Amino acid sequence: MKILKTALIAAMATASVLAQTATAMSAELNILTWEGYAAEGFIGKFEAASGCKVTAAYVGSNDDFAAKLAAGGGVYDIITPSLDTVPMMRLAGFVAPIDTAKVEGNADIYPEFSQHGDVVAEGSSWAVPLIWGSVSLIYRPDKFATTPDSIAVLFDPANKGKISLWDDKSALYWTARYLGYDNVFDLTDEQLEAVKAKLIEQKPLIRKYWASAGELTELMANQEVFVSNAWTGLTSKDVNNLKKGFEVVEFTPKEKAEGWMDSMMLVKDTPNEECAYKFMSFMQSPDGQCGIAESTGYFPVNPKAVAGCMDEQMKKDRQVDNIEFVKSLVMWQQPKRLDKYLEVWNAVKAAP
Repeated sequence: MKILKTALIAAMATASVLAQTATAMSAELNILTWEGYAAEGFIGKFEAASGCKVTAAYVGSNDDFAAKLAAGGGVYDIITPSLDTVPMMRLAGFVAPIDTAKVEGNADIYPEFSQHGDVVAEGSSWAVPLIWGSVSLIYRPDKFATTPDSIAVLFDPANKGKISLWDDKSALYWTARYLGYDNVFDLTDEQLEAVKAKLIEQKPLIRKYWASAGELTELMANQEVFVSNAWTGLTSKDVNNLKKGFEVVEFTPKEKAEGWMDSMMLVKDTPNEECAYKFMSFMQSPDGQCGIAESTGYFPVNPKAVAGCMDEQMKKDRQVDNIEFVKSLVMWQQPKRLDKYLEVWNAVKAAP
């Protein structure tokens, strides 16, 4: 009887340890995201407040989300794709609907984002807006006799070997606008062929297709590249902070800049749902919104959250309450024929 009692106590102790271990392990959050979206400055505050340990992995393109989720099922809890990729994540079954009642501050997000047709679909919310911005052109003024004002600068033979372009299907959007097409997300076969031909013609001018903002910063800082498309605010901040003896400047081309919005999505069957909701709520707080805006140079989605942590000049710079600026951009959408766009972009990269 004593042996049985001892064994029972031991079993209960083991069960208690296992339960504590499981609880400790459940207090974690694995995020698949972009550079700057898990900076220690604000992630440390979240971890201290929530008890959830954050592990981040990074993507260089929206095309990476599906590939990484398909290859590593169960590895991630939250992903942060751009607006044009949100529908694909939903339709592919990678994500679960979000209970917005559990997200503090959700009601204060710009409705143009939180109620967007790709965010709210099939009667459910599938994403919580996180940050937004534009994609402009960046260049070295000291390397140009005249100030560029067009996408044409990316196709000018005079800049051969000093041009870069993001390694992403959005290269098709830029080229389509350069060619004068308005329907950049629903190009015909004939238009796509023209875009492909122009990008292949451009290839000898390209120093390198950049895969991440960090890589573009290095290319410009090392004077390998003088002009590229870039995330507005981020690369210019990073390059100029290096104080290399030159500055880079951003501009909006006459063909317009692109606009984007990144959102948090809940990976289906995540075991860390509680931490995921805590994170979504934190990122709508002043620490979250001002933190990610500071680390990236991008624009907050929650004007109420940044009311007290941004001065008036920064609010102006970060387009706070300036929804008209959103309307001036070519906001990303999922192409009507996504597979065809990917096929064309891959054909461009595979061309000699």
